[in-house]
Amino acid sequence: MYERKIIPNLNCGLDLIGEVLYGKWKIRLLWFIYQGHQRPSELQRKIPDASRRVLNIQLKELEDHDLVSKIVYPVVPPKVEYSLTEFGKTLIPVISAIGEWGDANEKHLREVILKRLNVDNEN
Repeated sequence: MYERKIIPNLNCGLDLIGEVLYGKWKIRLLWFIYQGHQRPSELQRKIPDASRRVLNIQLKELEDHDLVSKIVYPVVPPKVEYSLTEFGKTLIPVISAIGEWGDANEKHLREVILKRLNVDNEN
């Protein structure tokens, strides 16, 4: 497993939130767990572009940051479920606000993202 060699800069709230939420799928994982999709297979179906390995790594990091809890049921085959911790639930209004901002600015964001993709593809 990857071991960080440089200690992260944790001088302000933005550094802290970046450290906790950095990862392509973490915000979506938190949102889908909040919506009730608790099994790894359900999360994989909600985020089909992510590999199972990457989702597992990011779920483990969210667990290490006390945002989600993992329950492993002693059955065969093993059954695993994730849920938000009380601490993790405090992020939901923030994620919701970010989503609302994205919805309100969808047209502009889509244009600038596609423009950049076209420029990158031309080079």
